[in-house]
Amino acid sequence: MAQPAGAPAGQHPYTNGPVQNQLMHSPDGQGYSPAVPGSYSHQMPNSAAVSSAGSFPPGASPPVLSNWQYSQTPVSQPLGAQPSHLARVPGTGSAQPPSSLPGSTNPAGSYQCAASPGAPPLHNSYMKPGPAPPPVTQPLTPLHPPRPPLGPPPVGGPPRPSPAAGPPSAQSVLQSAASQEGDARSAASDVSVVQNSYDAIEGGGLMATPHHSPATSNVKMNRSVGYSYPALPPGYQHTSPPGAPGMNASALQYPDGTKHFHQPALGTNHLTASMGGLSLQQEGLRPVNLLQERNILPTTLLKAPVPNLHEDIQKLNCNPELFRCTLTNIPQTQALLNKAKLPLGLLLHPFKDLSQLPVVTSSIIVRCRSCRTYINPFVSFLDQRRWKCNLCYRVNDVPEEFLYNPVTRVYGEPHKRPEVQNATIEFMAPSEYMLRPPQPPVYLFVFDVSHNAIETGYLTTVCQTLLDNLDSLPGNTRTKIGFITFDSTIHFYSLQEGLSQPQMLIVSDIEDVFIPMPENLLVNLNENKELIQDLLKTLPQMFTKSLETHSALGPALQAAFKLMSPTGGRITVFQTQLPSVGMGALKSREEPNQRATAKDIHLTPSTDFYKKLALDCSGQQVAVDLFLLSGQYSDLASLGCISRYSAGSVYYYQSYHHKHNPVQVEKLQKELKRYLTRKIGFEAVMRIRCTKGLSIHTFHGNFFVRSTDLLSLPNVNPDAGYAVQMSVEESLTDMQVVSFQSALLYTSSKGERRIRVHTMCLPVVTTLSDVYLGADVQAITGLLANMAVDRSVSATLSDARDALVNAVIDSLAAYRSSVLSIQQPGLTAPFSLRLFPLYILALLKQKAFQTGTNTRLDERIFTMCQVKNQPLVYLMLMTHPSLYRVDNLTDEGALNINDRTIPQPPLLQLSVEKLCRDGAYLMDAGSVMFLWIGKNCGQGFISQVLGVPNYGSVPQNMTHLPELETAESIRTRAFISWLREQRPFFPILYIIKDESPLKSSFLQNMIEDRTESALSYYEFLLHIQQQVNK
Repeated sequence: MAQPAGAPAGQHPYTNGPVQNQLMHSPDGQGYSPAVPGSYSHQMPNSAAVSSAGSFPPGASPPVLSNWQYSQTPVSQPLGAQPSHLARVPGTGSAQPPSSLPGSTNPAGSYQCAASPGAPPLHNSYMKPGPAPPPVTQPLTPLHPPRPPLGPPPVGGPPRPSPAAGPPSAQSVLQSAASQEGDARSAASDVSVVQNSYDAIEGGGLMATPHHSPATSNVKMNRSVGYSYPALPPGYQHTSPPGAPGMNASALQYPDGTKHFHQPALGTNHLTASMGGLSLQQEGLRPVNLLQERNILPTTLLKAPVPNLHEDIQKLNCNPELFRCTLTNIPQTQALLNKAKLPLGLLLHPFKDLSQLPVVTSSIIVRCRSCRTYINPFVSFLDQRRWKCNLCYRVNDVPEEFLYNPVTRVYGEPHKRPEVQNATIEFMAPSEYMLRPPQPPVYLFVFDVSHNAIETGYLTTVCQTLLDNLDSLPGNTRTKIGFITFDSTIHFYSLQEGLSQPQMLIVSDIEDVFIPMPENLLVNLNENKELIQDLLKTLPQMFTKSLETHSALGPALQAAFKLMSPTGGRITVFQTQLPSVGMGALKSREEPNQRATAKDIHLTPSTDFYKKLALDCSGQQVAVDLFLLSGQYSDLASLGCISRYSAGSVYYYQSYHHKHNPVQVEKLQKELKRYLTRKIGFEAVMRIRCTKGLSIHTFHGNFFVRSTDLLSLPNVNPDAGYAVQMSVEESLTDMQVVSFQSALLYTSSKGERRIRVHTMCLPVVTTLSDVYLGADVQAITGLLANMAVDRSVSATLSDARDALVNAVIDSLAAYRSSVLSIQQPGLTAPFSLRLFPLYILALLKQKAFQTGTNTRLDERIFTMCQVKNQPLVYLMLMTHPSLYRVDNLTDEGALNINDRTIPQPPLLQLSVEKLCRDGAYLMDAGSVMFLWIGKNCGQGFISQVLGVPNYGSVPQNMTHLPELETAESIRTRAFISWLREQRPFFPILYIIKDESPLKSSFLQNMIEDRTESALSYYEFLLHIQQQVNK
């Protein structure tokens, strides 16, 4: 088996190379250069290597629907992607989970993007005329009037097409596909041959060409386009009514389950005639004097800015919850970008749970023959038979089958097909997108059963939660499950059919781990359910008398890898202490008195064992998720590598104990249930492509970068976010818009190969003021946070903090010197960036980057993992919590969801001066909530919500609100429940008074106030002003 090597000698596994002066230009995300030694070569496999990958029973290929029926496919699985213009070194990072929130992508009715056959090609004009208006947050209502004609995108010499011969062999399809993905492979010519070349698969065969490969040549023309919109999960149906503020026009509900496309046959390149007479607001550029305007925080959650595109195009655009750019106006040149001093990058939530998702089952997936972009709403149809790629501008033929529109059942309307009407779409992938039959869902659970672990009581909670949710694990009749426990030895459990009870097999040689009876350790869940249930019921009692204190985590993970490598799947490991024996043993590196010194904290791994093992896992399509439940230092910096590089997730429960810390038990139960039952994608790869001239150079998230721009994701989950940094490599002259496309190719838990594609279109601008006008301050903050984690690891924490502050100083100084015509006293920011200093100050006070002795090292590392792995919406909530007054909740402006009335109190600034002693305030900090009760809080709230007679009777350790039948109690609980439902993790609610020990944690989150080790917001603004005016 191929053993990938670790980082090059003398280089930390996540270093970034030399430290740059600007955070903006930090090199690759986790310091992974494309020429990584190991088993992920960029060469193409020979046919033997391809056929030998995996040894499990062949799975069914995606079902074929006949007669163009609408397939009721659950929207739970994502799909493949492929970028082609990413020519720089890749990196890696760490990512985390999203949740099943409301919010659909954009499959809306009358949206349409094609040129009417025979329309004269006009000059490309996507944008509104005149100076770019600011981003607006009003919803876009769908328009149905006929659209004026438009012209083709800018011409640019498209890459020469590779000649396509007749039906190629499977190997030549792979090789030609690989060659289409760019020249990055030569960098790794010394690497061993790839066993599973998903690079080639995602690069695609010649699916979109008239020359079908053998796999598609005999496909019948009547394969259907499945097009279904599953219902929202309970609680999300009516989160906001159609057309409510903040809702994309394209996110409206379609009661009949299908969508209709009423638009005339016009394309994104035919909008010039309707551009006149649009009102332009310049609010985004209005100078704001931050030292004078104190109350700049909006009273509702900040929405993503809306790109300045003609509304007929904008309503086709990707939902910003899925795909978001730091600048919604793309600078035409790198020089202009450098002048703005703002980072250019994308933030993705590609596998998010969606309430509506068009799923297409067709015999053909239409892609550009040059750059392999998937056809999307922003391509141009020159006529019925030809379309122009919006990324490389190559003109492609429209395949015969694509001329038939399955929705309208009309022939000759390719521009009305779902693929050209939806910026987010999922394809059922044909066999060309598989290297082996789709793998079965395989779940292996690895439990620490040392004395320390048994003491915490975690095993009882985990086994019971597993028992309760066994039937809800994503999968089908092929689902397999297995269990390993370990202390200083490794225990396997044979679940062979016919046994009256599970049989334990102990391997005490941890230096050379072997698998006893491998055929009975991973068993079919449905066929062996009783034995599995017996094991889960008896496991918690089996080790209660154990005095074994050692932990052989490394050997246990090696055993798990050997067991899983024939099929791939998910390893879930529970660990409660520092591994102490065998491979991967670690020693404590935390010195409590040195927590504050930014130079000496150990943010880098102390061994490359876990990273190397993660890369082995990645090569065999295995991801490892780590649950760390520990009250003592466990070196998460080293252990976290097992999840980071295998596309897993890290969960951390500090000081977990079923008796001493009972609130953690509920948190573990709730989060483990979500983890076990959420959708999952196996053996996935993701690519991000962008218009010619732009390039991607750094990735952030949990994955391994294979071949320059292909992210290897052995598992993909709906709670993980990713980020990428970009640059403008060639001037974008003559272009009015650019596009970005992510494609995620994965195997669903039902054994279907699928591709989820998101496409976003943004305007190109030539002036600095327009760049600032389109700045997305939350996306900028999120990308800078990812870059700062890398800087902390590759350099020092203080370097990262300085770089964050410099990002604010540089951008506001550039705005002052180059955009403001009249120099004003004070500190001036454009309206679009008015919250930038506040958000950066909030980052500096977050546990990942704060100074002071309060933060444990593992806690700091875990917060860094969250920064790299969380979708933007959760990262912002953790960074800048939301504060609400809740003792005077009313139904005014409330939401009505499933017959529940959800109050919507206004957001308050995070400052003690906003608190009144006669009020009660809820702080939502993402993973934790605080309900602070003022000393003079009204008797009504205390008795009717807290259920106690007076302030003095409020218990010190209260964490639940009693279920009282009073109107106040119902409103307060409904609001807190609604907030909790919108995320994949479970925030504990702490009810605190002035004398509570947790009051310091509550005050620590008051970002605008001074703390022992950090400036107040006003002092921070004065510091920024001083630097800007230098």
